[in-house]
Amino acid sequence: MGTLSIAIWTPIAFGVLLLAFGRQAQAHVARWLALVGALVGLLVTLPVVSGFDTSTAAMQFVENLPWIARFNVRYHLGIDGLSMWFVPLTAFITVIVVIAAWEVVEDRPHQYLGAFLILSGLLIGVFTALDGLLFYVFFEATLIPMYIVIGVWGGPRRVYAAFKFFLYTLLGSLLMLVALIYLYYKSGGSFAILDWHKLPLPMDAQTLLFFAFFAAFAVKVPMWPVHTWLPDAHVEAPTGGSVVLAAIMLKLGAYGFLRFSLPITPDASQAWAGLIIGLSLVAVLYIGVVALVQGDMKKLVAYSSIAHMGFVTLGFFLFDPLAMAGGIVQMVSHGFVSGAMFLCIGVLYDRVHSREIASYGGVVNTMPKFAAFAVLFAMANCGLPGTAGFVGEWMVILGAVKVDFWIGLLAATTLIFGAAYTLWMVKRVYFGPVANEDVRGLSDLNAREFLMLAVLALAVLAMGLYPKPFTDVMDVSVAELLRHVAVSKLP
Repeated sequence: MGTLSIAIWTPIAFGVLLLAFGRQAQAHVARWLALVGALVGLLVTLPVVSGFDTSTAAMQFVENLPWIARFNVRYHLGIDGLSMWFVPLTAFITVIVVIAAWEVVEDRPHQYLGAFLILSGLLIGVFTALDGLLFYVFFEATLIPMYIVIGVWGGPRRVYAAFKFFLYTLLGSLLMLVALIYLYYKSGGSFAILDWHKLPLPMDAQTLLFFAFFAAFAVKVPMWPVHTWLPDAHVEAPTGGSVVLAAIMLKLGAYGFLRFSLPITPDASQAWAGLIIGLSLVAVLYIGVVALVQGDMKKLVAYSSIAHMGFVTLGFFLFDPLAMAGGIVQMVSHGFVSGAMFLCIGVLYDRVHSREIASYGGVVNTMPKFAAFAVLFAMANCGLPGTAGFVGEWMVILGAVKVDFWIGLLAATTLIFGAAYTLWMVKRVYFGPVANEDVRGLSDLNAREFLMLAVLALAVLAMGLYPKPFTDVMDVSVAELLRHVAVSKLP
């Protein structure tokens, strides 16, 4: 069993164990088993980081075994600089989610934590799959645990939000399945994604494939105007669900553009790049304005996620190495920052049972330690230099200015909107005099919450102050992808 298989199946095995025996066990035993599973899941991803060769764009840690021999479907795994960081990031966020749920989830904790462990393995599977059908299976399977988490442990409108999340993402994915089957027959019976990268395709076929992939990946990002499921899902999801949704699941769509759309349909990608750039700028500008008027903290951070992911797709379709690398860095940094923002809202919600900004005010007076963390993460969300939130956005803006000054200028306005809606929330929630008795009675962070936020704060600062390890990993792969996209595949 290779390194990547161990990274995929270890958390899934612990998750199944929790589901099988968790009901008989005491709640605290289930929690400890989940924590051990999440920590082991993180440890087994470390060889991926330490053993990764940054000097090559070739796939590494490759595993290639027959799976469904009749249709030449293979259990084919591998990573390159485009996907490497998402393997440890997924495992790391899972550990944080288990710690976050420790005292909060009292209703069937074994099922709740088991769902997240299984989801962790499936997400790593998406980032490492090199067989088209295997990718599709993992991609779709991630819907099931998240659907259950939102639908069972979510808020009052949880069933509506879960259905909307499931239907939006499923409908887009069905078009991708049609595209995968077309490529299978076109390539002479191969599901290997790397074979499809070399396949010559006429322009009309490329365009249809491009929009089939776009349907699946744009919903997942989510891009404007197919973003409406995300605020509902976030608002109704429990804290752990919101964290994984924002930190990891939104990245699946952006990753799909890198692995499928750009290399398989380079001519169509170049032809339709203007459309993607336009939609990305709408996400950055319009959604920033929408975030400004939100009264619900979760909705505000959900809309800010859409704006930040607009930066990612903008970076990819400028066909500039700095902008593309910036988009990938933004994906990783957004994982840390958005996860931390939702955890902070969760800490407040656990005490006051309200996400409304109007329910708070002057929290710094009663929870100074918590407020310090919350303001740090808010600053990272604004793109403050020295935090993880700055690095990717800065790289994308620099790349955009190089390509077209006006695109760069419009993209840079997100820093203004981001600061506006984030600081407006910070001012009303954390600063000023104590607003009401609920806030007056708040207790500061306990040891578990402090540990959870401190680890994320270290990650946000480390990436912001020294992003070189992150960019070094992806540089060669980004250059190789852009070289590939620059060559026409028209027959």
